[in-house]
Amino acid sequence: MTSKTVLISGASVAGPALAHFLRRDGYDVTVVERAPTLRDSGYAVDFRGAAFDVLDEMGLLDEVRTHDTKMRGTALVDETGTETGRLPAEVFAGELEVPKRELTRILHRITEDEVEYVFDDSISSLVQDDSGVTVEFERGASRRFALVLGADGLYSKVRQLAFGPHADALEHLGLSGAGFTTADFLGLDRSGVLHQGNGRAIYAYGPHDGDRMAVSLSFATSSPALDRRPREEQEHAVHTAFADCGWVAPRLLRAMTEADDLYFSSSSQVRLDRWSHGRVALVGDAGYCAAPTSGMGTSQALIGARTLTRHLAASADDHRTAFTAYEAELRPYVAENQAKGREGARAFGGGATS
Repeated sequence: MTSKTVLISGASVAGPALAHFLRRDGYDVTVVERAPTLRDSGYAVDFRGAAFDVLDEMGLLDEVRTHDTKMRGTALVDETGTETGRLPAEVFAGELEVPKRELTRILHRITEDEVEYVFDDSISSLVQDDSGVTVEFERGASRRFALVLGADGLYSKVRQLAFGPHADALEHLGLSGAGFTTADFLGLDRSGVLHQGNGRAIYAYGPHDGDRMAVSLSFATSSPALDRRPREEQEHAVHTAFADCGWVAPRLLRAMTEADDLYFSSSSQVRLDRWSHGRVALVGDAGYCAAPTSGMGTSQALIGARTLTRHLAASADDHRTAFTAYEAELRPYVAENQAKGREGARAFGGGATS
């Protein structure tokens, strides 16, 4: 084993971006992903601010722009569906929005020939010593790496193993919700519609894919416990929250029950005193999720990946120095985004505090 061997957990956005920059700097990179294949799910992701510089540095900006959803804004409606105002496209779509599956495919394509991808597996144990990390996997044989980087999202397995239980890192913002796609019976043409009030919100935009629209049904909750509960319990909670809601709520509740792409998640932030522990470090949502209501998840993932790899290169691969500099540079940016996430959760009816 050399000092240039790195294991990355997670093959969504932060993981492949890390892999790209690390390979460029001469690292031998392995990416492990618990999904059996490259994920083809997720609706749309947006880019803001310095994320464009990262895409440009990767040589991907022009290609990513070809997948622009060209969203045209969101109508605000009351309980009868009557429009009461409008929000500009930038509120939900940022400066550029693309389907997440397209970004994931692009990042995988530019790394697959030089990076080892291991799908359908996950890390089960991390044991560090002065010279490296011994990693055990749920399926594959144990291996040894110089560094392990967690880019595996809100419920990061790397964070759980190296830093402690999820409950110690997650701060619930008082909002949970179900997302799914259904027939675009609202006739949304690259636009969205939002109804909110009484601690709940209905947001739909489309067409997500042909004649379909993406739907989010969000409501106030006291904890993220439903994230790990069976689907029937999640659906019951959504039905209960929207039982007396008018407009198109009854039809959307029926569509949710029939949906084969339902996902349920809570708006939570990851709040840690440090983003590294020995030879293990966290990037993106795994280390400092700002919540979907911030609109900054993808941008943070890309900027975090570039920032960490830049400091590794500048420190001549001294991971302690690099991890410290990475965190010192990025924390103010993350703090701003997490403030936006809390503000966004409150706007959608959550109980987030400052």
